[in-house]
Order: sequence, then C-alpha cells, then structure tokens
Amino acid sequence: MKDQIRIGCGAGFSGDRLEPAVVLADKAELDYLVLECLAERTIALAQKRKLDNPELGYDPLLERRISSLLPHLVKNNITLITNMGAANPISAAKKVKKLAQNAGFDIKVAAVFGDDVLDQLTGDEITLETKKPIKESGPIVSANAYLGVEGILEALKQKAQIIITGRVADPSLFLAPMMFEFGWTKADSDLLGKGTVIGHLLECAGQLTGGYYMDMGRKQIPDPANLGHPFAKITKEGTATFSKVKGTGGRLSCMTAKEQLLYEVVNPYAYQTPDVTADFSTVSFEEISENVIGFHGGGGTAASETLKVSVGYRAYYLGEGEISYTGFDALERAQLAADIIEKRLKDKVSEIRVDYIGQNSIHKGQTAEFSPSEIRLRIAANCETPEQARLVGEEVEALYTNGPAGGGGVKKYSKEVIGIHSILMDRNQVNPQIEIF
Repeated sequence: MKDQIRIGCGAGFSGDRLEPAVVLADKAELDYLVLECLAERTIALAQKRKLDNPELGYDPLLERRISSLLPHLVKNNITLITNMGAANPISAAKKVKKLAQNAGFDIKVAAVFGDDVLDQLTGDEITLETKKPIKESGPIVSANAYLGVEGILEALKQKAQIIITGRVADPSLFLAPMMFEFGWTKADSDLLGKGTVIGHLLECAGQLTGGYYMDMGRKQIPDPANLGHPFAKITKEGTATFSKVKGTGGRLSCMTAKEQLLYEVVNPYAYQTPDVTADFSTVSFEEISENVIGFHGGGGTAASETLKVSVGYRAYYLGEGEISYTGFDALERAQLAADIIEKRLKDKVSEIRVDYIGQNSIHKGQTAEFSPSEIRLRIAANCETPEQARLVGEEVEALYTNGPAGGGGVKKYSKEVIGIHSILMDRNQVNPQIEIF
C-alpha cells in the first residue's frame, strides 16, 4: 500500500483542450491521469453515433487524445483512466490497443462496461424530471446506469495501464485509484466521502484552475490562453494538496476551489454517488503557496441502494435557419423576415422559436434599450419528420430574394434530437464488467 499518490485531470468535458493533459503527463510526476469526458448530453450524442454505426459511439477525440499521450504514459509509467468509451467502451478499447501497437507500445488496455441497461427497462419507470413513465417521453434508444468504482478496481488489479469506461460517475474515476492504492474498502464510508470530494474538485479540470471562475475585472486570472489543469497529491488519510504545473496559466486558490466545490451540487450534506453519500459541509482549504492549496475535511455515509440511469429517447427533429441583417433598421427587417417565415411555416411545423441574436436571444421578452446595427435572426422549430426540419432552413434561405433587403450569411441545418431523462434502478440489477486487451 502507498502512503500517497498523485492524480491529474487532463480533461473536464468531451470538447476540452488536448494540450493540458500532455503537460500533466510530461511534467507533473503523476501516478494516474484522468480524462473526464462524459455528460448526459455527450452520451446522448454518442448513442446516436452508435445507432448510425455499431462500431462507433466512443468519444470523437479518442484517437487524438490517446495518440498524444501514449509516449508520456509509457515513459513515466502513468495509468490513464477515462470515460471516453461513452456508449461503446469495448470498441474504444480496441481502438486504443491498436493505436498503442502501431506506436510500438505493448500495454494492457481494459474496457469497463455493463452500464447499458436498455434491455432491462419496462417503460413504466418514473422519470425524475417529469414524474411520468419513461415510455411517455418518446421511443427509447438507450439507457446507461451510473457505475461506481467496481469495474475500474478490477481493471487496476489486472494491471491495465489504460482503462476505458462507459457511463461511470465522474468522482468514481478518481476514487477508484485511491481505493486501490490505499486499501480503502466500501465499508470505509468516511474515507470514500473524502475521496469523492477530491474527485469532484478535480473532475472539471480547468474550472479548478480558474477557467470558469474567470470574470471581467473582479476575478481575473493570469495567462488564460495557457490555462493549466490541476493535479492533486493525495494521502491515505484522505487529505490532499492541489496544484498545477509551474509555468502554465490560470490560478489555483481557495476561491477557485470553493466555486468548484459547489458546482452542480444540489445537497452538499448528501451528495449521492454510486459509491458513497458524500458530505461536503466540513471541507476546508488553506493556501500553502502560490497555486498550491491544501484540502481537509469531507466525509460520507453508505451509498444509496439505487443507481441513477440516463435514458435516451427520440425527442424530435430540429430544423434551424439563420440570416443576418445590418445597418439602419436591422432589427425591424429581421422582425419582418421572422413574420414571413412564421406565416410560411404555419401548420407545417410545431413550436417555432424566433431569436434576434444581439437583441434578446438569451433574455426572452426583454429588449435592449439601444437600436442594434446588426442582428442575426435565428428560426428554429421542433418537427416530427426530417423533411419538416429541412424545410425550416430552406424557407430562411429563400429570404435572399423573397424577403427584406440586405439579408446575408444564411446557414441552415437539421438534425434528430435525442432527449435525456433520468430514472432510478436497483443497483443489484446492474452488473459492471471488464474486458482486457
């Protein structure tokens, strides 16, 4: 057993920058590197890709991220844990193994799966959002339970150097190596709670080092274009020191840590994960030196007997069209164009939305006090068929010669939207599994 380990977070979401993870793997003297790249929206998109091609469904940046990291992982003997497997961790692991072989590296890759519980749904499960049976949301296409540490722990026991998971809870990606290295068990709820808080602080990567903290004037951070991602030195007692690689941009302070601590936390006294019910209320920070903070506190009690499940369903087809107007009476011409489109689409599509970007697209119903010199008109509609969705953009494009003067820069696009609702499932119905490559 080790007394302490170093874990870094190289990505906080699917579209995160690639370079910070490479810097961490190269210079932070890590034992583990985590790439947290999965969210409800992300896995819905992944499921859609898998529906189109059964070999896909993993993160679209998987190959680029792994290829850039492989030399550093091997050179510095770092274990990589990531949920970039998304809807298809087995295909992702096969792809990573092939990338490693092509680069001349003989490493063990593990896929953690078992989160796909689609076959177990009856449709009568009640959603947390609507309080209605999930079958009323629309045709169900996917169901992924939030797994905990179990699959990752087994992969670590089998000495996998790269572990690719599907839908695993974000803090669990970090908690698993702590449990593995320190010998913590599921009975050690207080330690699991501390580890979960540490994982929660790390999981959004650049948010901890000032990215999302950054604001105009009041909360500036240095060199944000070179924002560094965080790593933590964690002890077997559940304390930690957070830092970032010297020379990288950003700021790591008690203020940035406190904002991240409360990010997406509904109840800080009982933060539910598959592994533990964590208590954030006793957490404290201390600034040790510039960009180095200490962490103490936190705790936990036993985990719930249920697991959260994200259920994807076919919601609607979205049709969109955009066009710009500029100069004198730009807003009035955009409004006239919108009126034309609404009349053209009446009875052909449902739930039309009109946005005057630059005027009131964010705060609906509120109009700016100034007369803008340029307006981007956006028309969007929920549609029942792909044909109806395409019609929205086609009508906007027709404004070039059939609408108010001076319109330009048309864009049109349509897509199927996979919605996400959540249900709860008895954890005994979910069976985490691994496959080694």
